[in-house]
Amino acid sequence: MTAIRLENLVKRFGAFTALKTMDLEIRNGEFMALLGPSGCGKSTTMNMIAGMESPSEGRILFDDKDMNGVAMGRRGVGFVFQNYAIFTHMNVHDNLAYGLRVRKLPESEVDSRVKAIAEFLQLTPLLKQPSAKLSVNILQRLAIGRSAIVEPAIFLLDEPLSNVDAAFRAVMRTELKHLQRQFRQTMVYVTHDQLEAMTMADRIAVMDHGVLQQVGTPLEVYNNPANLFVAGFIGSPGMNLLKGSLADSDRGLVVNLGEMGRSQPLDPELVSAVRQSGSREVVYGFRPERVSLSGTAEGMPLPVTFVERIGARTVVHLGAGEQRVKAVFDNDAAVESGSTVSIAIEPASVRLFDAGTGIAIRGT
Repeated sequence: MTAIRLENLVKRFGAFTALKTMDLEIRNGEFMALLGPSGCGKSTTMNMIAGMESPSEGRILFDDKDMNGVAMGRRGVGFVFQNYAIFTHMNVHDNLAYGLRVRKLPESEVDSRVKAIAEFLQLTPLLKQPSAKLSVNILQRLAIGRSAIVEPAIFLLDEPLSNVDAAFRAVMRTELKHLQRQFRQTMVYVTHDQLEAMTMADRIAVMDHGVLQQVGTPLEVYNNPANLFVAGFIGSPGMNLLKGSLADSDRGLVVNLGEMGRSQPLDPELVSAVRQSGSREVVYGFRPERVSLSGTAEGMPLPVTFVERIGARTVVHLGAGEQRVKAVFDNDAAVESGSTVSIAIEPASVRLFDAGTGIAIRGT
C-alpha cells in the first residue's frame, strides 16, 4: 500500500487555473473519491497523480518520495479510464494477461492470475470471446480487471461507470469496493455521481471550480457540510437552504425566514456557535429527510406545489415565491398538490451558514 500526499498543488493551462493550491492526504489503503461537477478539477488532479500531467506548482508524494518528474510507467499505478481503452483485437484472456506478460511473468502464473480475476469479475465464460464483440458493460468490467490484475499499489479510476447502464453500475459499485479490500490498494476514484462516492468511498474530497471544498467521510460531508456548495451538492435532493436573519424571541433565538415565518428555536449548541460568529444574516439549512408532518401550532404551514412519488419515498415540493423547500416522506404520505401542510424540522438537524461567506457556522 502507498499513501499519497498533495502539497500546495496548482495546475494552470495557459491563463486558466484548473486547480488552485490543493492540499490533500490520501492514506495507505484508503478509498478516496474526488467528487464534483464537470470542470471542477478532479480529473486534472488524478492525471497529475498518474503522471499524465505535471503540476504548475507544488508536489505529489507517494509515501515520502517526490513524484515530480517521475514518468507514469515508473509510478506503479493502475489506471482505468471512462472510455475503457482495451485491445479489441485480443480476446478477453489475452487482455487480462497483457500486463503480466509485459512484466515477463511465467505463463503458469499468468494463467493462474487470469483465472482468479476472471472468476472474481464473472468473466470466466467469456475468456475466449473476442473483445470487439463484447457489450459496453463487459468491456468496462474487462478494463477494470486488466488494470487490477497487476496489483498496483495505487489504483486510479476516472469516471469508470459513467457509460454503463444503471443496473450494472449498482453491481460494479459493490465489486469495486470488494476489489479494493481484497488487494488492499490505495484507490482514487473520480466521479460526479454522489451516490457512487457515498456508497464506496472511505472519505470524499468535494471539489468545485478548482478548489477543494471539504474532505471527510460520507456521513461527515452529508451531516456537516462545510459551506453552501457542499450543502447543495451533496444529497438527493440537496439540503434546503433558506435566506434569513437571526432574531430573539421569548422562546429563544430563531431565524426570521420572511414570508415563511420564523423557525423553531435554535438548538443550544447552534446558538452558542452563532453568538461566537457574530453573524446576523444567515442561510438556514436542513435536509429534506429531516422533515415530518406536524399537526400542532408549532409547525410551519406551507402550500404543496408538486408531489413526486418515487418508489419507496415521496418528495414533496413546498412553499411559494423565492423561499421553497423539499421534504421526503414515505411513499404512503397523505399529501396532495394544491393542499397546505404543516411541517416540523428536527432542531438538531438544522445547519446555519453565514450569508456573506457561505461558510458553515459551527461551534469551537
